[in-house]
Amino acid sequence: MVRVVSVFSPAWWPALLFCGVLLLQGCSLLPKKESSEGKPVAGLVRSGDADSTPAKDDKDEKKADKRDAFTVDVRGPEAVRDYLTLHLEIQRYRELDDLGATEISRLMVAAEANARELLGTLGYFTPTLTLELNETPGSAKAPREIVITVAPGEPTKVSNVQISYAGAIADDTAAEAQRDSIRTGWALRAGLPFTQQAWDDAKTTALRSLTAKRFPTGNIEVSRAEVDADRSEARLSVTYQSGPAYKFGPLMLHGLQRYDPDGARRIARLPTGTDYDQQKLLDAQQRLASSGYYDSVFLTLDTESGNPLAAPVIAQLREAPLQKVVLGAGFTTDNGPRLSIDHIHNQVPLLGWRAVSRLSADNDVKSLGTEWNAIPNDNGWRWFTGAELKREEAGSYIVDSGRVRGGRNKSSDHIDRSYFLQYDYAQNRGTDAPPSASAVTANWGWTGRYFDNNAAPTRGYALALELGAGYTLSGQQTPFTRTYARWLGVVPLGSAEDTETRARRSRLQLRLEAGAVSAKDSAQIPSTLMFLTGGDTTVRGYSYKQIGTVRADGQTVSGRYLGVASVEWQRPFVYNNKLTEWESVVFVDAGAVADKPGELKPKVGVGVGARWRSPVGPVQADLAYGVDTKKFRLHLRLGFTF
Repeated sequence: MVRVVSVFSPAWWPALLFCGVLLLQGCSLLPKKESSEGKPVAGLVRSGDADSTPAKDDKDEKKADKRDAFTVDVRGPEAVRDYLTLHLEIQRYRELDDLGATEISRLMVAAEANARELLGTLGYFTPTLTLELNETPGSAKAPREIVITVAPGEPTKVSNVQISYAGAIADDTAAEAQRDSIRTGWALRAGLPFTQQAWDDAKTTALRSLTAKRFPTGNIEVSRAEVDADRSEARLSVTYQSGPAYKFGPLMLHGLQRYDPDGARRIARLPTGTDYDQQKLLDAQQRLASSGYYDSVFLTLDTESGNPLAAPVIAQLREAPLQKVVLGAGFTTDNGPRLSIDHIHNQVPLLGWRAVSRLSADNDVKSLGTEWNAIPNDNGWRWFTGAELKREEAGSYIVDSGRVRGGRNKSSDHIDRSYFLQYDYAQNRGTDAPPSASAVTANWGWTGRYFDNNAAPTRGYALALELGAGYTLSGQQTPFTRTYARWLGVVPLGSAEDTETRARRSRLQLRLEAGAVSAKDSAQIPSTLMFLTGGDTTVRGYSYKQIGTVRADGQTVSGRYLGVASVEWQRPFVYNNKLTEWESVVFVDAGAVADKPGELKPKVGVGVGARWRSPVGPVQADLAYGVDTKKFRLHLRLGFTF
């Protein structure tokens, strides 16, 4: 390659040219004097000036005047009419203003084939279609109109379904229940209308059932839908390839820096050596995520390791900070606005326990407490201890109380257990207030939840039991026992075969609550161990802890016996034949507190309410009327807990 360079051009010529370009660009930045003739002065607005109205853009005017090349009018039964109107390909060409008669004719031919294909996905394989082109010069929308008249014909129905298996599941006697479950759970049964969407959904649902247990690499090997258009029948067949059966192998942790790996394994409680179960994997992931030690957790089964009988589970973790402070604000109709500050320490020096301390204040309750928890052992049991100082309005008095406790607890998928020792102290403030009291108790607690969804149940039940035995430490030392039970059941009304119909069913929510403290009449038992009721989660129509034992002077104090019952009718709201996220409720609550069982006189609250299934949990709003107080009260809550 020969390169020629001019040696006669002075070096300053390029520099001069460059400076000239800069000078011209700089001049363009100088203020320009423009002729003001026929133009308004900048910043001056004159009333009545025609020029003060901004002129329309030519493009906007053209767009406003522009008409579509044609319109499409689909006529036929509503189900197919709306579907075709939305999905026909010819709709994409309406705005082309240079289409001639020949091009529109070709589009109409393609539209007929497209309409037949779309109708086939709905199960109509023998439709009658008529396409007409009408001139509409007087229309403001378009000069032409394409009318598509549809007679869909007989819908195709499923005549036969054949489900077969390949791979390890085919001959495995241990997988017989899983094979039967897939067959009985098949959604697109014989006799039902055939549509492409229903066919795809049925295959996908069955595949999820296959891969949820033992066979995570399962797939659809062959699927076929044979349609006899003359007889309006469809014969379906699908073969599922299971792949090998997998068992849980070791838990491989990635992302750990400061927290104990063995502690993570004990929290996860992954059942190593057992058959793969997707739900067990999700449960282990949820236990790690809710432990507070990790900001993010993601568990996956390693199916590429080459050993299905001990497939590693990969845990991708991002650790939470060692310490953090959380500020909170909230509002409840029981206690009004609330402010709180939490301090979390994930590794208390020397102990290595996790400590959560909270300072909280609202209209009626001020509290300062701390809860310390150890990492669970291999059996899931963990040590815990806690302490709390509280001031609250309970009945007619202000109660200053303190509590210290310690013991062991265990949380599993459905059941929580605990046993612990507890010290309580309570001092009532006010005129003729009950005497101060203190006591020590040994306690046992058990809670079982058996809902279909613990966050927003539509059926199922839950039960909580508490048993305590102790001695009073104030006045005469006296033994006593404390028993408390709570039950909640959600019962669907009517029967339903498919999921959509089940979701539309109304439900009854039944709630029972009972408690008893057994001791001598002279025993000075801390009021925090006895009972008061009323409020958002107990007896609606009454304020927080308003219902108690009423003394001769009219003051309300805590009592030794408690009884609460509630019936709530929940009805999903359907609009335009579509299930919404809203529900309406009608309820009756009743509750009573007394020092003797024969003196229990229930106070009743009745009302109506609404529920909204929000992304963060159910929002509950109830308007209740207290029959005893003869007043209305609004109750608002977020979330569902038991």
